[in-house]
Amino acid sequence: MTDTSVQLAILGGPQAVTQDPGDIFTWPIVTEEDEAAVLECLRAGGMSGTDITKEFEREYAQWHGMKYALGHNTGTAALQAAMWAVGVGRGDQIICPSLTYWATALPVFSLGGTMVFADIDPDTICIDPNDIEHRITDRTKAIVVVHYAGYPCDMDPIMAIAEKHGLKVIEDASHAHGGRYKGRLVGTIGHVTGMSCMSGKAFAIGEGGMLMTNDKEIFERALVWGHYARHRELDENSPQAPLSGLPWGGYKYRMHQLSSAMGRVQLRHYQSRLDEIQRAMNYFWDGLEGTPGLKAHRPAKGSGSHCGGWYIPRGLYRPEEIGGLHISKFVEAVQAEGCPTGAGANRPLHLHPVMNEVDVYGDGKPTRLVNQDEDIRQPLGSLPHTEAVGDRVIGVPWFKHYRPEIIDEYILAFRKVAENAAALL
Repeated sequence: MTDTSVQLAILGGPQAVTQDPGDIFTWPIVTEEDEAAVLECLRAGGMSGTDITKEFEREYAQWHGMKYALGHNTGTAALQAAMWAVGVGRGDQIICPSLTYWATALPVFSLGGTMVFADIDPDTICIDPNDIEHRITDRTKAIVVVHYAGYPCDMDPIMAIAEKHGLKVIEDASHAHGGRYKGRLVGTIGHVTGMSCMSGKAFAIGEGGMLMTNDKEIFERALVWGHYARHRELDENSPQAPLSGLPWGGYKYRMHQLSSAMGRVQLRHYQSRLDEIQRAMNYFWDGLEGTPGLKAHRPAKGSGSHCGGWYIPRGLYRPEEIGGLHISKFVEAVQAEGCPTGAGANRPLHLHPVMNEVDVYGDGKPTRLVNQDEDIRQPLGSLPHTEAVGDRVIGVPWFKHYRPEIIDEYILAFRKVAENAAALL
């Protein structure tokens, strides 16, 4: 490892990152195999069919050891269908994290329900199991968890809370395809899972989403909600069967088959690619072990848990270890070393005007409060760990290949700044 005592680049010294990274950050990996599968579908005019998608669903479910998988045009659609399939409706509440992409929560508005946000654990930056139970009311119908930045949620206590109160658990595994919690694949632990497969995700197929469950009723409800052309797949004894033919939600959610064609190819290679990402990202964090001001955002070694795909990888910033250097100055200095980074993560949803002020459907009050008995909005200060993310979480490079000679330079960029932070105070 290069000596970190040289002058920081932001102060006129040499940059830590000097090599061309090549394709180490390029994603998804698209080969002639992907192109051939997509072109075959395109030339056959099968873009709006379901034959390829059904094969993709079968293979995707088999990968997870699940009974049912249902392809959707987006992860947002899959999550909304999951909410409706578990019975979320008018006046109901879901409990979910505020630190997440909006699709984890916002679709509940279209069902006449609302969301109550729980705080995060500051080390996992996933929903804190200890902040869930006291938020449960007689209106609570489901808990929606997010395996944030690939890190698996602490599912055992969450499932215990859900069982105790008769609630359903929806996993949003959009950040964590292939991740494991105590040896179990994420997406297989809750009652139903929705996940995005858009082009920026770890499992990327262009645009699309997947719903998975072992519960036949949940699967069939999701099917009738937005898949009108597939109602013949319903069991003849299903309560939905006599009312089939039209999508109950008025939505058309089938997956575009150019995406499912690509998805089948990506799935064949995903585990080996995921293994390489794991090796590269763990090498990066191993190289920063003991660096002041930084802590790896990854499960403990030997726990049986690991990040899935490391989508939008993050590190935990500890300014108190380096003289209180503000994260913005730290980020600026690391960027000057030639390394991509940024402060924080998603903007907390509970502080956004759409969650607090907007009357989406003309009800005469903020949609968050429609059909509620009290004002459940959560102001600044209500979720302290979530609100601190901007100052306590930092972006790190997302390496897709294990190339130590390249990764070493990015390790150096962070170590160099952290170990010379006094020069920036």
